[in-house]
Amino acid sequence: MDWFSTLSLALGSAWTSGINLYATVTVLGLLQKFNLTKLPGGLDVLDNWWIIGVAGFLYAIEFFADKIPGVDSGWDLLQTVLRVPVGAFLAAATLSGDGQLATGALAAGGAVALLSHGLKSSTRVAINASPEPVTNIGASLTEDVVVASGIGIAFAHPWLALGLVFGTLLAMALVVAWIVRFILRKIRGVRVTVPSH
Repeated sequence: MDWFSTLSLALGSAWTSGINLYATVTVLGLLQKFNLTKLPGGLDVLDNWWIIGVAGFLYAIEFFADKIPGVDSGWDLLQTVLRVPVGAFLAAATLSGDGQLATGALAAGGAVALLSHGLKSSTRVAINASPEPVTNIGASLTEDVVVASGIGIAFAHPWLALGLVFGTLLAMALVVAWIVRFILRKIRGVRVTVPSH
């Protein structure tokens, strides 16, 4: 695997971890276990039936929890403590040829996982405003497809995978900038008047 493909997999796996950590670990582990690919760096640790089994079991729990309005947001809140650090680890382990996790790779992977997790979680909070469960189910199934196809694209088309990661991050940054500007405009628009005596 060349350096660009490795970078694509590193950031792609961090990005998908922010969306669904357990699906990411399960898919990567199974790809290695069944010799469908050779995972780079320190990711060979995922070639373990215990890791694959635990990740698969937790994915099954998330599969159902993620489709229930309200429960999905609570689950996302709990998963914040895992998705971001494991996303950072996956990125750093992918880029680690000697088993040493580089600080820069950890920071980049953590940032990518945090942003994709934040996008997923905030989208789910907005979806939960609707009273029916169909949008939750659709969003959850779409996220599952995004994770599986995102990993596949990272292997097959690294340029496209990096484009999707950076495109999503740019879109998120633009949305955050727009929200900050909107809030600042509202704050400036509020005038405090002091009554005269």
